[in-house]
Amino acid sequence: MDDLLKQLSSTIGKTKVLELSRILKEQQFALRDLIDLTFYADKDIAFRAAWILENIFLQDLFLYENDLEYVVSRIKDVKYASCQRHYAKILMHITDTKTLPVIKEKLQGLDLEPAVEQCFDWMIDPKVKIAVKCFAADALFNLRCRYPWIREELANQVQFLMRNGTAAIQSRGRKLLAML
Repeated sequence: MDDLLKQLSSTIGKTKVLELSRILKEQQFALRDLIDLTFYADKDIAFRAAWILENIFLQDLFLYENDLEYVVSRIKDVKYASCQRHYAKILMHITDTKTLPVIKEKLQGLDLEPAVEQCFDWMIDPKVKIAVKCFAADALFNLRCRYPWIREELANQVQFLMRNGTAAIQSRGRKLLAML
């Protein structure tokens, strides 16, 4: 853990993230410990840990199936803007219809409402970055069948975002609304 903290204390790029991800996977580093580092007091260390978490987790969902509940349970605790993007992206991928059947089955046994509420909070918060809002909207879209009330609320939020949104939001919003 101390060695990882040392690595995360300095600026790293995509190549280093991929290398650290590979090393941690080989060492069978406890994913829960990495998740906990995404809440570290130093927001730069937390961001780098979240970046690595996203890479490791999404590379091999099957390997980390037993950590799924812990990842989902911590989404509501994410405060750093730099970490929100990674958690929203993870949630978007694990709730996707193309995710592994074992992950879908595991998610069925979890209470995802706190994560759903967090996604709506991110969409509503004007300080939250647009990428986070997009990933959150996609995750909510993926969960609309499980929680039917999401459909109408998501449509309302997307329409609200599109009112003064950038071209990217307009395009993504039209796509989501058409699918809803």
